[in-house]
Amino acid sequence: MSWVGERVRLRGVEPEDWRAFMRFDEHVSDMRDGDLVHPPRSAAGYRAWAEQEAVRDGGDEFRLAVEVGGELVGSLSAFGVDARAGRFGYGIGIGREHQRRGYAAEAVVLLLGFMFGERRMHKCEVSVHAFNEASIALHEKLGFRREGVLRDHEFFAGRHHDVVLFGLTAAEFATRHPFRPVR
Repeated sequence: MSWVGERVRLRGVEPEDWRAFMRFDEHVSDMRDGDLVHPPRSAAGYRAWAEQEAVRDGGDEFRLAVEVGGELVGSLSAFGVDARAGRFGYGIGIGREHQRRGYAAEAVVLLLGFMFGERRMHKCEVSVHAFNEASIALHEKLGFRREGVLRDHEFFAGRHHDVVLFGLTAAEFATRHPFRPVR
């Protein structure tokens, strides 16, 4: 298991990352694609948040910085871990100026390899806003299967929106990305 891919490196969030995270939140559409729109936060608020993330120990639920060539390009988080059932979810956000370069796909494969290969998770479940065509295409490319649609599930921009549910099992992942032998 490695936290480094061909171009992407996953690492812990550092306190000095606050400026990049503040920059990522400048675009409302990017916030909405990833989750939801948050009210503006001060620079001090971003600094405090990054300092908290840098020392947070969430066990199997965590946030990682996505780095390319020493530059922070986004973040990835694992959440909703159900150890009994072996399920988890994740979220990823790549800064606007770094999108459409394959960084998200590579980062997600690294995360899935860890969760399936090291944490014994059985299934990853992801929810995507139905209008987020780029995210839907990403999950289909990664081998996720559509498992359903939650109609009128999320409210923002003055109306309700559908959410597409995706799932991927460890076995399905391993057929595309076999686990490396132990050395």
